[in-house]
Amino acid sequence: MSEPLRIAIVGAGAIGCTLAARLLGSGQAVTLLARGNSLARIREDGIRLNDLDGQHHVCVVASDDAEALGTQELIFICTKAPALRAALEQIQPMLGPDTVVVPVVNGVPWWYFHGEGGRFAGQTVQAVDPDGALSRALDMKHLIGCVVFITAQTVAPGQVESNNPHLMIVGEPDNSLSPRLERVRQVIEKAGIEARSSDRIRDNLWTKIIANLSSNPLSVVTGATLEQLYSLPALRELVSSVLHETLLTAAAHGARVSIDPHTFLELGANMGPVRTSMLQDYDNGRPLELAAIGDAVLELAEQMAVPMQVTRNIIALARFRGEHRTFARSPA
Repeated sequence: MSEPLRIAIVGAGAIGCTLAARLLGSGQAVTLLARGNSLARIREDGIRLNDLDGQHHVCVVASDDAEALGTQELIFICTKAPALRAALEQIQPMLGPDTVVVPVVNGVPWWYFHGEGGRFAGQTVQAVDPDGALSRALDMKHLIGCVVFITAQTVAPGQVESNNPHLMIVGEPDNSLSPRLERVRQVIEKAGIEARSSDRIRDNLWTKIIANLSSNPLSVVTGATLEQLYSLPALRELVSSVLHETLLTAAAHGARVSIDPHTFLELGANMGPVRTSMLQDYDNGRPLELAAIGDAVLELAEQMAVPMQVTRNIIALARFRGEHRTFARSPA
């Protein structure tokens, strides 16, 4: 049996806790970089995950000091996009020459134009990395891209529920099928999570981007669950418009999205009464991931002269709600 890897999870939200619980359950040497109330509760009671495989209760070494956790072989960054810059700065003491870093973050990644070549080679996505800080914070040699399909909700610090299957897709930014990519895939698979390697990771990214963009901003505007967004006729029509606009943008950038729109809508409706991650953030007063999930796609659309008027309007409404939620008042 191979020796367990030294794996760090950065972020104690729903995805971070799900990964930590599953990886620890498979025998890996996992540590957690967290802070605040989540850190205190996890130190006291560990992580409790309730998913399709049952209930998992694991104890994990957790700290808010990256240097204390030491050099890692594999790091999963499970923060929200607005916290990514701080996370990349924080993990510096954990990086060794061969450390692999896997950002498990929604939206268009800052590295989208790195490694593949083409017309925009080397450019940054301004909406997510306006000053190039993310690109400078992490040498691309460390990075493996990731698309995560895990719907999970935090019910209390360190306590997570997930009622749908887990899937993670990993891929090198240069689309190579490297030995280290296979090692990462195997680690995820052994944790009981369906894991796939991709030689076209941007195709997979667009599938998730479409899922996020067609549901998250509209959920903030309406308060609707995934089931409602993808099945109620009025909302389904809006979702369909966003879906088609984003598909056009993906195609303009050379992506191949294999799933057809009808199937996409049916899968969304079958997710059940799940509140999107952005709606959960809205409810809890946290910043919304509109830059990575929304603005970055609009930026990529503008590069190819693809109009996205419905999408643009929904993003604007979601941003307004996010910026003005503190002024909401209950009826007298």
